[in-house]
Amino acid sequence: MSKLLFSLAMIAASPAAAQVVNAPAGTVRGTTSGSLSVFKGIPYAKPPVGDLRWRPPAALERWSGERATTAFGPACVQPSGGAPNIYNGVTLPMSEDCLSLNIWTPAKARNAPVMVWIHGGSLLTGSSREALYDGQRLAERGIVVVSINYRLGVLGWLAHPDLGKENATGRSGNYGLMDQIAALRWVRKNIAAFGGDPAKVTIAGESAGGLSALYLMTSPQARGLFRGAIAQSSYMISMPELKRARFGLPAWEVGGQLLGQALKAPSIAQMRKLDPAALTIAATAGGFFPFGVVDGEVLPQQMVDAFDRGQQARVPVLAGFNQGEIRSLRMLAPKNAASPADYEREITGRYRDLAPAFLRLYPSADHAESTIAATRDSLYGWTSERLARKQTAVGQRAYLYLFDHGYPAADEAGLHAFHASELPYTWGTFDGTPPRWPKVPATAAERRLSDTMIDYWTSFVRTGRPVAQGAPAWPAYGTAQNYLWFAQTPTIERDLFPGMFEFNETVMCRRRAAGKDGWNWNVGVLAPEIAPPAAGC
Repeated sequence: MSKLLFSLAMIAASPAAAQVVNAPAGTVRGTTSGSLSVFKGIPYAKPPVGDLRWRPPAALERWSGERATTAFGPACVQPSGGAPNIYNGVTLPMSEDCLSLNIWTPAKARNAPVMVWIHGGSLLTGSSREALYDGQRLAERGIVVVSINYRLGVLGWLAHPDLGKENATGRSGNYGLMDQIAALRWVRKNIAAFGGDPAKVTIAGESAGGLSALYLMTSPQARGLFRGAIAQSSYMISMPELKRARFGLPAWEVGGQLLGQALKAPSIAQMRKLDPAALTIAATAGGFFPFGVVDGEVLPQQMVDAFDRGQQARVPVLAGFNQGEIRSLRMLAPKNAASPADYEREITGRYRDLAPAFLRLYPSADHAESTIAATRDSLYGWTSERLARKQTAVGQRAYLYLFDHGYPAADEAGLHAFHASELPYTWGTFDGTPPRWPKVPATAAERRLSDTMIDYWTSFVRTGRPVAQGAPAWPAYGTAQNYLWFAQTPTIERDLFPGMFEFNETVMCRRRAAGKDGWNWNVGVLAPEIAPPAAGC
């Protein structure tokens, strides 16, 4: 009996059984987790170090032998520390050698649909190794889940004239986006070996990951690499352009040149010699903020223009945002006015003929709450509905949602339905949130909502239509302007925030026509004086 107990104890303590896959990229050995096979830290491109820093991702040769893929790869280099908030608090190992991906796949999967997850973090922070993005619960629904790293901050999004001289087109910037495209190409070539169908890939992301999904939808280089898109809290912002100043932003390669001068490393050769962590910290402290740049090639035009011309990827989309986005991102909102009268005076002076519409949507009686709502809508609400409308216009199904769900710890902290608060529900990772995140109670009701959202999301990945057991049939946005309202339980509604889309669309249209100001970051009492009416606006 003692020998039997000893043997059982050894089995219980032993690591999960190894899973070996011989993929075109090379042979990998992962582990099992319940009914899944899991592979972590698979490299999809060469490390972008030395002379490969600020170059497009270079393909790896097939490796020889068997590569252990049982631990996550390091995060891409990013600023660490900073003021404590609900999103940070976990120290991640970092490296320039960070272009890796992770796969969760049903053990007996054959031609299964695939979801490729792009993490958020303002294109500046984040990693696919975060516990919030554990793919277990999603893959248990029969899909293959892939999560990826991509270059961040100055290492992923710098443009510079010296970099333009390194290629025939004169292009620079967008290296982080090129990483995402390289990862999608790796998936197209290799995922069948892991039980996935390369023709059934859905891209998905939240915040900067949702922004990345929009970049990918408008990039010709990503065309054909996915058949659906999920964009959670994405933002169709005005973008810098490579060669000219527009929308309040400098020509992006000139901005890179000025950064090099400030760092006392004016040439790219000198910047390539800088320590990556020190470079990232110094660039961030110096005001560098990462954006995709209109370079004429990877991103040929402003996102709004691509969608207006019907030149985006014509795929089904699932998109939405959270009611309290700005409650945890108050740095994005202007400071509150001193009084309702001051608020009305500022809005009237800045929005001129559009002021009555602004004040109807965001009244002065509770101007602090109105400021939060106006900032939310200019970034996330307008973008989500615009995406739904534009995909509908080109004959694609679009599914719109509003996440308005509260739970005690969040609501008591004044963070009802805050930015990213839907993630533990869509991933089923209540126990994977950062240390200061308001704790989600693992009650039957919360688990039920999570199961419903996981059903909707994975059904969309499988079929392009979100369906959940025992929940309302989610209608496409269509001409009725349908959306699903996630409060305590999901409910079908119509006409989200009446007038919100039309107002923000007009603001965008006028600012785009004038070319002087961006249309997302200048809101409410901080807005520049609105341009006069323009043709088509």
